[in-house]
Amino acid sequence: MSGRSGSKKRVMFIASTGGHLSELLRLSPLFESYDFSVVTEKTDSDFGRMRERYGDRAAFLIFGTRERPFAYPFKLFLNCWISLALFIKFRPRYIVTTGAHTAGPMCLIGKALGAKIVFIESFANINSPSVTGKAVYKFADLFIVQWESMLRFYPKARYFGGLL
Repeated sequence: MSGRSGSKKRVMFIASTGGHLSELLRLSPLFESYDFSVVTEKTDSDFGRMRERYGDRAAFLIFGTRERPFAYPFKLFLNCWISLALFIKFRPRYIVTTGAHTAGPMCLIGKALGAKIVFIESFANINSPSVTGKAVYKFADLFIVQWESMLRFYPKARYFGGLL
């Protein structure tokens, strides 16, 4: 991921596996306009597909789920360190994310180190905010909701409709 040169802005696209990643990949036509990297969790279903599609521009965090309450805090802690290493290696100017927990630490790290944060609240959230969304909303440079109803939770957000 490092060592690329040129005048394109460095953008890191990051999302948890599953629906969050599917939403993020809807932005893939924009990727080539930037010096980009894509970060998600390493799962059997995503690893090969992401490597094949994005090569060394794809990076992976440890898959974790809150459904495993004992292991989750440890994996989250390790992902914080991996996120820091990925940030230092790629040095993005912008971080664009659809969430969820995987993206939270990267957004905090990015903000602390001067990156601009663009958070897109999940399309699945129509009537309630996400945990990561509530946290990142406080410092995101641009916060986007995909449902107008979500503006009641995020009054400073921008509504653009769905990524569909």
